[in-house]
Amino acid sequence: MSFFGFGQSVEVEILLNDAESRKRAEHKTEDGKKEKYFLFYDGETVSGKVSLALKNPNKRLEHQGIKIEFIGQIELYYDRGNHHEFVSLVKDLARPGEISQSQAFDFEFTHVEKPYESYTGQNVKLRYFLRATISRRLNDVVKEMDIVVHTLSTYPELNSSIKMEVGIEDCLHIEFEYNKSKYHLKDVIVGKIYFLLVRIKIKHMEIDIIKRETTGTGPNVYHENDTIAKYEIMDGAPVRGESIPIRLFLAGYELTPTMRDINKKFSVRYYLNLVLIDEEERRYFKQQEVVLWRKGDIVRKSMSHQAAIASQRFEGTTSLVAEEWGLPCPKWQGETQAREATSLGVLDVVL
Repeated sequence: MSFFGFGQSVEVEILLNDAESRKRAEHKTEDGKKEKYFLFYDGETVSGKVSLALKNPNKRLEHQGIKIEFIGQIELYYDRGNHHEFVSLVKDLARPGEISQSQAFDFEFTHVEKPYESYTGQNVKLRYFLRATISRRLNDVVKEMDIVVHTLSTYPELNSSIKMEVGIEDCLHIEFEYNKSKYHLKDVIVGKIYFLLVRIKIKHMEIDIIKRETTGTGPNVYHENDTIAKYEIMDGAPVRGESIPIRLFLAGYELTPTMRDINKKFSVRYYLNLVLIDEEERRYFKQQEVVLWRKGDIVRKSMSHQAAIASQRFEGTTSLVAEEWGLPCPKWQGETQAREATSLGVLDVVL
């Protein structure tokens, strides 16, 4: 960055000590493009140099102090004037004075807490960056450098399968099952759909991955749904007793870990949406939340976890929802009365 003042200009650059060896990660910018940034994790030290290159060697640069900051902040797009900082560290590099030649200042932020993952969404951005500032009487000289932070997890202690019986009374009765409720970002969703009763002419079935971003609180809550993927699992009419396998690879999609109430500003949740479409283009769907996490290097799995999973069960109720609530069941195989979408009754979730 250059600053053109009265007689002197300076180029400011932030250089990391381990720039050559540090891994980079792609991250989506606010305009939807992807760029690569240096990748950090929670607790890692951030160190380097702030380099000042004077453009006019025969003139001095007067300043009111030089500093470097490490900042983590959340910006809500509907409230752009306010930046909510959750990490703010400052290192003074030089006291007020003059600089007569180009020089560099070392800095180090030791074992920096980075509690949240970097995120750019529809209505919110969570970013980490270094900011070097040369304070001047008229205009400050500022240089920023963004980094990306990933949060890592180990295998969950408990990871329940999802098993439900859903449908429309006397018209459609299906059972679907997913092998887990928590998946890492490179995982595979394995499951099956089993048709117990079919009196609706179904022509198509798919599973969607939906990301739901929630920002704000109270009356100023905004929900933004984004369909990340559509995966066709059936094309054609099923029959009673038919079983449809599911195998959905997550690695090919742009996903982030699930984020819940981040700094009391926003949440990001993911849902598997089972969609059935009949010959009259009516849609029936059932959403099920799943938890996504970023896999770390440490893998912990034991037989006691499997025993705990098998030991806990509970029952509830659920229903398959028609796109228009109260949608009548089509006449089929001698049916003469239209029936509304209702709950079937059994929800069997293994914890």
